[in-house]
Amino acid sequence: MTNIRPKESVKNIAPYKGGEAKVAGVRDVIKLSSNENPYGPSENATEAWRKAGFELHRYPPSDHKTLTRALAAQVGLEEEGIICGNGSDEIISLLCQAYVGEGDEVIHTEHGFAMYRISTLAAGGTPIEVRERERLTDVEAILEACNERTKLVFIANPNNPTGTMIGGNEISRLAAGLPDQCLLVLDGAYADYVEHFDGGAGLVESRDNVVMTRTFSKLYGLGGLRVGWGYAPKPVIDTLMKIRPPFNLSRVQLETAEAALRDQDHITKCRSENARLRAWLAEALAEHGVLSDTSCANFILARFASEAEANACDAELRKEGLIVRKVGGYNLPNCLRITIGDEGSCRRVAHVIGLFKEGDASDPTVKADVSA
Repeated sequence: MTNIRPKESVKNIAPYKGGEAKVAGVRDVIKLSSNENPYGPSENATEAWRKAGFELHRYPPSDHKTLTRALAAQVGLEEEGIICGNGSDEIISLLCQAYVGEGDEVIHTEHGFAMYRISTLAAGGTPIEVRERERLTDVEAILEACNERTKLVFIANPNNPTGTMIGGNEISRLAAGLPDQCLLVLDGAYADYVEHFDGGAGLVESRDNVVMTRTFSKLYGLGGLRVGWGYAPKPVIDTLMKIRPPFNLSRVQLETAEAALRDQDHITKCRSENARLRAWLAEALAEHGVLSDTSCANFILARFASEAEANACDAELRKEGLIVRKVGGYNLPNCLRITIGDEGSCRRVAHVIGLFKEGDASDPTVKADVSA
């Protein structure tokens, strides 16, 4: 047994940890650590989930045709350019499996999603971390880091955990400047929160070196089902299909996601409420000296004076049953990422942080007003 060892690159992986959901000694908690939709999926999606339960003994279709057709029709895409995965994480993993090996490099930004590094190491490649500019993706820094070994460049737009995003001209400049052997992967997990934004789909169709990933876990409220998808040039899709597990999505996942996609009234309502409460919470915290960059996602990145202050505020929030996300692992030790919950959640967060900054977290009076 002593000679059975994993690849050296795998030894360097720190397992991904999701947002916490419990606080010891606190019964009723509000989870604001995983960027989940506080309103959940639409009623149509929930009903589809129930109906799909009657066929649990049947294998799901392996071609995902009903969902890919629905996506193509709803978003205005070419059906043959779509691939579905068990969350967009699986698409990220498949890209690394297909295009990255020993000696290859994969670029991600300093505050980028942890799975870029994990999937790169799992494939045997070398992750290259590139600086950001004031928590904003720096295209020039990425291009400077590219070389003949660069196979993939991952950027999330909007980014997690910063919430910031860069414009289409910058994305186009990045795609045009990459080495010939390199794919640009646009992680659009939060693209649905930006009204009239295609997440990079147009660039995928106009170039041969761009891939877009998307998810049903955030705005569509299906984080518990794990359904994601990707859009890419057909040669890339053909490659990924060779290694994609044949039954990676269950019938329940496929049918529920399709129903969620078709209920755009629910999506519009959730997007609107998120935008309203995101703006209010950012302003409410700014009044107490806790600043954040303009967020285009369903969270804000609250910045404190130091790591110690961020940790102290987190502890105060947890006492009140409010679980947010510490992001020291994303090179942001002085920050807390706070999911935009419903109105009551936002009121409570603003109240507790306000009292913390004033030095009196015991006052039970709620002074916040989120009317808009």
